[in-house]
Amino acid sequence: MEKKWTTTLIIVLFHWIPLGIRKGLFKLFFRLFYRVAAKQRLIALQNIKGAFPEKSMEEVDDIAKGVFRHFAIVAAEFFELPYITKENLHEWVEFEGLEYVEATLRQGKGMLSIVGHFGNWELMTVAFPLEAYPIHIVYRPLDSPVLDNLAGWVRTKGGNTLIPKGGSGKKIIRLLKENKIMGILSDQNVAKSEGVFVDFFGRPACTSVGLAVLALQSGAPVIPSFMPRMPDGRYKLFFLPPVEITRTDDYESDLRVNTQRFTKVVEDIVRKYPDQWFWIHQRWKTKPWQ
Repeated sequence: MEKKWTTTLIIVLFHWIPLGIRKGLFKLFFRLFYRVAAKQRLIALQNIKGAFPEKSMEEVDDIAKGVFRHFAIVAAEFFELPYITKENLHEWVEFEGLEYVEATLRQGKGMLSIVGHFGNWELMTVAFPLEAYPIHIVYRPLDSPVLDNLAGWVRTKGGNTLIPKGGSGKKIIRLLKENKIMGILSDQNVAKSEGVFVDFFGRPACTSVGLAVLALQSGAPVIPSFMPRMPDGRYKLFFLPPVEITRTDDYESDLRVNTQRFTKVVEDIVRKYPDQWFWIHQRWKTKPWQ
């Protein structure tokens, strides 16, 4: 009960600040953070330069500053999410490719969705159930209990269900058999024991095989879904055709091939909107020689 009241109080207090003013305050804070947080700034600059070696340091710095600005906007907008309804959803989001979702569900095998720490992925958890269907979100609890409770409350407000990462495979397979939709973030570094190395921006990145395992075991189609911010400040939630899944007698090879395909989808969208991805994360932390 105490957690619920704390969450409600935080949401109400920040929502009391008009959105335009809130965005300005958050952008100012993140601009200062960019200057004083040397570690996070260096991680972003190194990651961006490694991904775009052809760009000058001035261009790299501009992208990095854009990343901090983008997440300032996303953070400021977070406190609006509980107040978004079906009636005002169009003021925030336009949809594209929902026909791929409908066609996938007609197969009756459920749907696996490639999602990244890109654009406004928290808004996605609100917009999609309002427009179409609730989803089951596979997640790793945040380090801060307060932030984890805030995110969990917003993510489930529209009827979504949270599934903690780790040991959830059997439950996910059962839900897919019930023709449910699974949202799985697939763009972060993992330990060697949890993933395989695939190419991501020309460098080996240790990537979870969880999505490939589920796709191979369930036969559920894998649909990429992303929500970039458009020039007018609204967002576009778009879905792409199912990713081709390779199935051979070599299971380990299939895991690697399919994980590479999923990772390439993420890379393609990040290349298109480089300032809307979470470059502050140490995506290439795990090394092949470790």
